Amino acid sequence: MSEEAQGEGTTAAPAPTDPWRGFRGICAATLILEVIVVLLALPVLSFFGRGPSWLFGLYIGVLTVGLILGAGLQRRSWAMKYNVTLQVLMVAGFVLHWTLGVMGVVFLLVWAFILRVRAIVAQRFAEGTLTSQQG
Repeated sequence: MSEEAQGEGTTAAPAPTDPWRGFRGICAATLILEVIVVLLALPVLSFFGRGPSWLFGLYIGVLTVGLILGAGLQRRSWAMKYNVTLQVLMVAGFVLHWTLGVMGVVFLLVWAFILRVRAIVAQRFAEGTLTSQQG
């Protein structure tokens, strides 16, 4: 039997694409961008003022580790709650320095937009109107 004849009929159908894969990538990329922005706050504070306090530095360090871990946890079912919790912690940084709070508000708005997009994708997925569902 030729190789062509052996391969006939055994071709497996391609696995359906995961509509959330790209969305998880956007979430992870947003968290990494947030890490960069948060870490860039340290030299800016040193330039414009007395520099960050040890408490502020510790807070930034813990927040940075949380953001980096969050970027790797996007496949988890609770990842979006984790992401929003990180944003609340960013806004709570107002207590330590107003710049962290401002960054928190900006990124909270970004995450509000991401959550809106997530709701739209979920609705279209339920309706079967996503491009990846067309057949």
